[in-house]
Amino acid sequence: MSAETESRQDEIVTQNASACPVVQAIDQVGTPWRMNVIYALDGGEKRFNELKRATGARSKTLSDALDELVENDVVTRRMEEDAPVAVYYALSTKGEELLAVLAELDEWARNWGEEAPDGPSPRLRDD
Repeated sequence: MSAETESRQDEIVTQNASACPVVQAIDQVGTPWRMNVIYALDGGEKRFNELKRATGARSKTLSDALDELVENDVVTRRMEEDAPVAVYYALSTKGEELLAVLAELDEWARNWGEEAPDGPSPRLRDD
């Protein structure tokens, strides 16, 4: 890397330092599939197949999203080993608090964003 490029990179890092917590938060939950899962869990604990139906995600996509959300402590995973084995997912306290923030962001997007297309959207809930 050239000295000029390195200097520019350092300048960007310095300028964006105040945005770091926001960038990190978005990195934890910022994919459409993760958002779908968070909204689907708003109604309470769900099993994998219930989440699959609620989000319309493929198994691999949902599994990846859940793994990331569990790793970031947004979602909790509970396993019951009785036959048949059942795995349940729910929002953690962190996830519950995130819903309030997302509601504010949703309001902002409705006020300032493009008009949403007609029809149901699994990512948005009707209040």
